[in-house]
Amino acid sequence: MKRLMMLISAAALLSVSWAATSAVAGIHDGVSGGGGDVVKGRIIFDSGLGDDVPACAGCHGTGGMGSDEMSTPRLAYQVEKYIWKQLEDFATDKRMDNAMYQMNDIAKAMTREQRRDVSAYVHTLKTPTLGSDLDAMRRAGDDVGIVHKGKVLVNYGDEKRGISACMSCHAFNGRSAGNMYPAIGGQKYNYLKHEMEAFRLGATTSSKDDEQARDNDHQAQMRKVAANLTDEDIANLAAFLTVSRPSTAGNPSAPRH
Repeated sequence: MKRLMMLISAAALLSVSWAATSAVAGIHDGVSGGGGDVVKGRIIFDSGLGDDVPACAGCHGTGGMGSDEMSTPRLAYQVEKYIWKQLEDFATDKRMDNAMYQMNDIAKAMTREQRRDVSAYVHTLKTPTLGSDLDAMRRAGDDVGIVHKGKVLVNYGDEKRGISACMSCHAFNGRSAGNMYPAIGGQKYNYLKHEMEAFRLGATTSSKDDEQARDNDHQAQMRKVAANLTDEDIANLAAFLTVSRPSTAGNPSAPRH
């Protein structure tokens, strides 16, 4: 009898532990539930759902490559959970689209299931990792950052200034460590720069008070780092990350997340 009671108590403790772990995971992810329908997501991405939900490809490009001209992000190779969380945050105004001023209305016009379907499809986009053409941007007169200076911050950070290494959360060359940390390597230069500036503003200002601020990062992790970044730091980080590749000649395997 005593042994039976011990087994029951152990089972109860495991159940409580599992429930607590699940609750924490739910808080971290900001999303829960099963996977979306890739086929339905592709239809939304390529064709949209009428006037209120235009085709995602119209701004994010065929294959989800993104656009510097429109400051839209590259979606290919992005983490599914991260994409879904951003759509949920746009739908609930936890994140404001302060670049194109469209995503909040578009996300609200979709059902939760449709947002998950799009996220599932986006995760299947495996187009080549091609960021921005910095040489072309320089020839056009754009003032872009210095790649090797950005590499130092990505790999090592700057402890004296309270800047954590980007790779500690986003992994090698920003290819993502999975879960809720997005892939930022190969991302468009203008988008990277814009979002880091938005996080920096969000460190002191709520997005409810200023749409240019971004404050939907988990536990303010990005805001804490961005608060210590100068304009030069941001330009340099964006320069290195946009030309970064997810693998090396010695390890050509594609990242999995």
